[in-house]
Amino acid sequence: QVQLVESGGGLVQAGGSLRLSCAVSGSIFSVGVMGWYRQAPGNQRELVASITRYGITNYADSVKGRFTISRDNAKNTVYLQMNTLKPEDTAVYYCNALVMSSLGSQSNYWGQGTQVTVSS
Repeated sequence: QVQLVESGGGLVQAGGSLRLSCAVSGSIFSVGVMGWYRQAPGNQRELVASITRYGITNYADSVKGRFTISRDNAKNTVYLQMNTLKPEDTAVYYCNALVMSSLGSQSNYWGQGTQVTVSS
């Protein structure tokens, strides 16, 4: 069984910073693309940033220049450094990972979500 455990959300004032972490654990052979998504009330879940195993990154236009995604392959952990936060960044942030299990199957997994609230 594979689990994604997120941490680092919270309440911050506009212009502040937060760092999210997501650790993948369980019967893992390898972890492929990892990413962060967010969902605000009344909105669809959207991609914030993603990173391949080899460090190739992709960002939503709304966060480019403010957010940085990184990963530690040895720890099967992905991070999202969020700077210059804006009230419109308020959402539940979800970690996502494409995981190949030790049994050879590949599946997409989601974390439980962590709330990020940015006050104006």
